[in-house]
Amino acid sequence: MSRRPERPTPTPATHWPGGKPRAPQVPRKAPPGEVRLIGGQWKRSKLPVPVRAGLRPTPDRVRETLFNWLGQDLNGWRVLDAFAGTGALGFEAASRGASEVLLLEQDPVLVASLEASRTRLGASQLTVLRADALAWLRRCPAERFELILLDPPFDQPALAAAALAAAVRALVPGGCLYMESAEPLSVPAGLVAWRSLRAGAVHVQVMQRSATETVETTAAP
Repeated sequence: MSRRPERPTPTPATHWPGGKPRAPQVPRKAPPGEVRLIGGQWKRSKLPVPVRAGLRPTPDRVRETLFNWLGQDLNGWRVLDAFAGTGALGFEAASRGASEVLLLEQDPVLVASLEASRTRLGASQLTVLRADALAWLRRCPAERFELILLDPPFDQPALAAAALAAAVRALVPGGCLYMESAEPLSVPAGLVAWRSLRAGAVHVQVMQRSATETVETTAAP
């Protein structure tokens, strides 16, 4: 870590022009947060990070590792980014050629931000839907997606476990499910563990739908 330079000694007030100290300057308002896409068609494009309680975009290193595992060409993949937040995961998938990306988000401020980013980038294969992600997953048709991205609020472990269980039937056989959580979750029936990592407080698990094991495919009422 570089050493912070010592703070200079203030100049006495009598040395200022007119013999009076200058009024303290009001600090500039910090620019809004943002994340950069790290690969594909929109590499280096920025996504805004609105100030919302609990919003924490997936770290760059985690996104880079995930798409190194999955591969950089997702041509033809159908992708669901539930609990989308900033949309960083879903936009990364679209940037790498996914044919269809659905972003689910309940917060109206974040929905508006996602729509603005979609329009700005011309991401026609991407759809933003304001919805309760867990309720939507429970009604989702079976075997709908090749990739499901789950990043629910860190302070709701029960929601994370419920979303993971509900997502299994929405995957095609051989499809992948990404789970980001505060603590590792048990792998539900129908999925097998494939990859995992820890980055600070973030636990990442990538699971795969078994190509042979039967999964209940009836949607919840």
